[in-house]
Amino acid sequence: MKVSVGSDHGGFDLKELVVAFLRDSGHEVVDVGCHSPTSCDYPDFARDVCEQVLSGSCERGILICGTGIGMSIAANRHREIRAALCHEGFSARMSREHNNANVLCLGARVTGPELALDIVGQWMVSEFAGGRHQRRLDMLS
Repeated sequence: MKVSVGSDHGGFDLKELVVAFLRDSGHEVVDVGCHSPTSCDYPDFARDVCEQVLSGSCERGILICGTGIGMSIAANRHREIRAALCHEGFSARMSREHNNANVLCLGARVTGPELALDIVGQWMVSEFAGGRHQRRLDMLS
């Protein structure tokens, strides 16, 4: 699967781990940045990831900042983006199965690296269940 990944400076180190994890898992990764821990603005990277998901050039996106909150807010401003801020695997799985989340948000300062990779792993293998869940998503469009 082709995945767009972005972070601000607060999520830079975790982004590097996530990118390596995804590539090691056989996924194609588009790393939109940031490319150093130098202070930068998270909305720019949220926009870049969301544009790739919306255009279809990437199937899913992952955004990382210090808490994940800023990225989640920025991503969800885009129509047809369903960004889910997840702190454990069950929510990550349900965000895909029930909500068809197409962007995962993580907080590097609140989620340790091992847990974050577990969240990413579960989110990447989970699929949308459709059915009654599609009816609810249609209500949001």
